[in-house]
Amino acid sequence: MKIDLLGLEAFVGVAELASFTRAAEHLNLSQTAISHRVKKLEGSLGVQLFRRSHRDVVLTDDGTALLPKIKSMLAGMDAELERVRTQAVAKRQKLTLACLPTIAMDLLPQALRIFDAKHTDVTVSVVDTSASEIGALVASGSVEFGLTIVAAGNHDLVTETLFSEDYVAVCPADHAFAKRRQITWGDLVKEKLIRVNPQTANRFIVDQALGNRSETPNWAYEVQHTLTAFRLVREGLGLTIMPRSAVDALNDPAVAILPLSRPRISRTIGILSRRNVALSPLAHDLCAAFKRKRR
Repeated sequence: MKIDLLGLEAFVGVAELASFTRAAEHLNLSQTAISHRVKKLEGSLGVQLFRRSHRDVVLTDDGTALLPKIKSMLAGMDAELERVRTQAVAKRQKLTLACLPTIAMDLLPQALRIFDAKHTDVTVSVVDTSASEIGALVASGSVEFGLTIVAAGNHDLVTETLFSEDYVAVCPADHAFAKRRQITWGDLVKEKLIRVNPQTANRFIVDQALGNRSETPNWAYEVQHTLTAFRLVREGLGLTIMPRSAVDALNDPAVAILPLSRPRISRTIGILSRRNVALSPLAHDLCAAFKRKRR
């Protein structure tokens, strides 16, 4: 037997309001339509659900027994439909991405400001982590895309280049180097330097560029995060090497930024996504915001 949802809705309306007229008004239907639906339901069930008179509408014994069961069933259906709708809305309105911590300090807030102006009701989840973790997260589908250092080896992923930037030396504002326009790695030989741990992409890029000279500088401190290195510089404990955008984002007058050469070291940042998997409209808009900020 096919479930007559329209008839059940009409039956509950008439039973609760004790009136075909009031039920019709409540359901925004004509009284004829309500009567037709109830009669059709009674015909399919083979029982009379109401005793009708000119003045009263009263449930029969069959109608009285059926009413709480139908109300419970309809309530359960409404709850389940609402659950599905809520999940669908939540899925449509949530965006997850991964990015390097140094990108999270500079480019990410700028892009999110553009994105938020168009999508005020979207929850954005950001996983700020290392370059190796970003590749794994994108490949597994845990995030829609990643902002990371462009590198070889991501065969199942697509990289769209955004920009390239140099690494710079950061020193206290009162340091002797602060008045210089630029310095070389040779100038740093006698300075205490602060570097990040070997598991980071920034450390790898610097070490690779220096080659056999990577251990020649006086690495007095090693920390886990770029921001920690920056804080040590502010306290006058040494100098550090950072991507230019990360230093600019901090905008701290207590430090000076110096172009660094011999060798000049740079990195290229790009958008990493899965091959043959289209970005969602939300992800596409956020990627467009990242591109807009780097032009």
